[in-house]
Amino acid sequence: MTLPFFALAFGLALLVWSADRFVEGSAATARHFGMPPLLIGMVIVGFGTSAPEMVVSALAAVQGNPGLALGNAYGSNIANIALILGITALISPIAVHSQVLRKELPILAAITGLAVWQVWDGGIGRTDALILLTVFAGLMGWTIRQGLKAKADALGGEMEQELKAQSMPIRSALMWLVLGLILLIASSRVLVWGAVEVARGLGVSDLIIGLTIVALGTSLPELASSVIAARKGEHDIALGNIIGSNLFNTLVVVGIAGMIAPLEVAPEVLGRDLPVMAALTGGLFVLGYGTKGLGRINRLEGALLLTVYVGYTAFLAASVLAP
Repeated sequence: MTLPFFALAFGLALLVWSADRFVEGSAATARHFGMPPLLIGMVIVGFGTSAPEMVVSALAAVQGNPGLALGNAYGSNIANIALILGITALISPIAVHSQVLRKELPILAAITGLAVWQVWDGGIGRTDALILLTVFAGLMGWTIRQGLKAKADALGGEMEQELKAQSMPIRSALMWLVLGLILLIASSRVLVWGAVEVARGLGVSDLIIGLTIVALGTSLPELASSVIAARKGEHDIALGNIIGSNLFNTLVVVGIAGMIAPLEVAPEVLGRDLPVMAALTGGLFVLGYGTKGLGRINRLEGALLLTVYVGYTAFLAASVLAP
C-alpha cells in the first residue's frame, strides 16, 4: 500500500501545481491574442481550473472506473460550493457585483436539475453525454456573445487588473500552457492509478475515493485562486471561478467520461450525493443572486457552508467505517 499512497499524494501535488501553470499560461496566451478580459475570466480560467477534473474523470472512464469519474465531478461541485466558498467567505465576505454572474447562477441551477434528471434511471449513456456536451456548446456560444456585448462588467474589470499584474511574454505563456498540460495529463495518470489501488487496498468503493480525496485534490486550484482573489477584494473572480468550474464539471467532465464509456450510477449517488449537490447549488443561487441587484455571502453563511461540507465528509467516512 505504500506505493499507491505515495502515487496518490505525489499525483495530487503535481496535479495542483501543473493546473496552476496551465491556467496562467492559458490566460496570458489568450490576452496576447486579444481576447477580452471578461471572456478570459469566464471561459479560459473556468476551463483551466476544471482541467484536472476533466483529465482525471476521462482517464477513470477509460480504465473502467465510473465511480471515480462521477465521484470526482460531483464531489468537486460539492467541495467548490461548501468548502471553497465557505473558506473564502470566512476570509472576506463575497459581494456579487457582476451582472454576467447573476445571469449564470440560474443557468447553473437549471443544469444541476438536468444532471439529476439524467441519472435518475441509474446510468449516463452516450446519448445523455452527448446532450451534456451539446448544452455546453450552446452555453459557450451564449457566454461568448454576452462577453462581447458587455462593455463594462465588474468581473471583466477585476480580470483585467489580474492579467496586468501577472503579465508574461508570449513565449513564456506558451511554454507554461504546453508544459502545464503535459504535466497535468501525466499527474492525472499517476493519481488515478494511486486512487484505484488505495480504494482496493482499503476495501472501499472508488466512488468514495472520488468524492473525497480526489475531488478535494482536483478542487485545490479553485481554492487557491478564490482565496487569493477574495484577499485582493476581487469577489466576482472568486465566485466566477466556482460557477465556471461547476458548469464545466457537470457538462464537460461528466459528458466526456460518458462518451468514452457509459457510466453506471450507484444508488447512493441518487440518494446521497446528488441531493447534497442540488441543495448547495440552490443555496448558492439564493445567496449569490440576492435582492435589490446585489448578492452577498457573509461570514456566517460561509461558516454554514463549511459546516455542511464537514458534516457531509463525516457522513461519508461513517458509511465506510460502518460494518
